[in-house]
Amino acid sequence: MKALVFIPTYNEKDNIENLIGEILKLGLELRILVVDDASSDGTAGILDRIARSDPRVEVMHRQGERGRGLAGREGFKYALTQGVDYIIEMDADFSHHPRYIPQFLKEIKDCDVVIGSRWIAGGSVSGRPWQRDYFSGLAQFFCRFILGLRVLDATSGYRCFRKKVLESLGLDNFLSEGPEIVEEINYHVQKKGFKVKEIPIVFYERHSGASKLNIKKILHTFYTLIRMRLSR
Repeated sequence: MKALVFIPTYNEKDNIENLIGEILKLGLELRILVVDDASSDGTAGILDRIARSDPRVEVMHRQGERGRGLAGREGFKYALTQGVDYIIEMDADFSHHPRYIPQFLKEIKDCDVVIGSRWIAGGSVSGRPWQRDYFSGLAQFFCRFILGLRVLDATSGYRCFRKKVLESLGLDNFLSEGPEIVEEINYHVQKKGFKVKEIPIVFYERHSGASKLNIKKILHTFYTLIRMRLSR
């Protein structure tokens, strides 16, 4: 079993080295791909230093227009060329704790996609401002109302995929440029009838640094969800 952990980054100098260290300490047969979206805070230099010292870590430096969706597409497409069986996606800010990775790899043996969920029994949110929880709940509602998504945590970016799932999605045709790529992938996974399992996780407020989410991105996400429904 070969697995790759894909981490998109933008200005995560206070988190990324510790996160990579925690993943590697799991002692699993894992490779790590970090796609850095032209960070301006020194993240890129930290990543290059880590990659030079550990062959299990690879860094892709993106240039041009930034965006979670754009970085996600490039990262996933590259991961599909690396001869791995499973691809795990997670955030760089410690909101997704690496300790769940072994469980992802255990559960994926019996399904096609595993989602780390805050909203099923046993899942929770720790240390997050109520405003963020409010917008997250609103996003869940829109995902179910507009896209008909059945998963309880449709906005979770902590996921494990079988390679065949990502190969089937037509990533080059995606509409998402920002964080709404999470919902777009879930939408196509559901339409194609893949078997999805949610497992409970504790979602933590980021360790350090500032969130990149703002009202402009939230509104753009809702706009893109509507475009997805109308165009497919």
